[in-house]
Amino acid sequence: MIIFGFVQLSSVVIAGSSAHIDEKILLMLRNEYDVSDPIGPMWVEEMMRDITAFGGVGILVAISLMVFSYLLLSGNHTLAWSFFVAITTGITVSFALKYGFTRPRPDLVPHGSYVYTSSFPSGHAMMSSLIYFTIAGMLAKVGFERRIKSYFFFVAVILTVAVGVSRVYLGVHWPTDVLAGWMTGTGWAMLSLFIVRYCRAKNWLQI
Repeated sequence: MIIFGFVQLSSVVIAGSSAHIDEKILLMLRNEYDVSDPIGPMWVEEMMRDITAFGGVGILVAISLMVFSYLLLSGNHTLAWSFFVAITTGITVSFALKYGFTRPRPDLVPHGSYVYTSSFPSGHAMMSSLIYFTIAGMLAKVGFERRIKSYFFFVAVILTVAVGVSRVYLGVHWPTDVLAGWMTGTGWAMLSLFIVRYCRAKNWLQI
């Protein structure tokens, strides 16, 4: 379902059919008299830069290493290495998609954050959804109470949505870039967790 949705979305983007809605949403987040000025006071813009860091390479690598180390130290070596494989393969897919589509960044408004790769899909949106949902799924298998497991996924949703919104607010991504990133990241996380679950059911993995 997610793969089908991504294919449909990418087809719309390639055809240029999403340009109108992308531009409309991007301009909705800007001062109508000055597109260089995002809506809201300065502290909101600064907060968005802080939020977008939760999808940045440095933060995601640091969080991933901490979770990987935690799983190793707690004796869950299989989960730790499954997590490592899920993240590294996800990074590979993200770069492959970016270089495959090579969609230019928005030039409608000034960028509020430094960018150095192509636009589609959003790397921040994809990697934040992939890593945060994979972390939630992996930690849920460690043995926490049901409400704690639900909390992990709740936090994953909040962080993922916040990062994606911040990318559009800062003018560095079109909304469809972010939507595609959410779809691919979440899809890859679900696939990774399904593989772990399947292998566990077959007794190929001891968790």
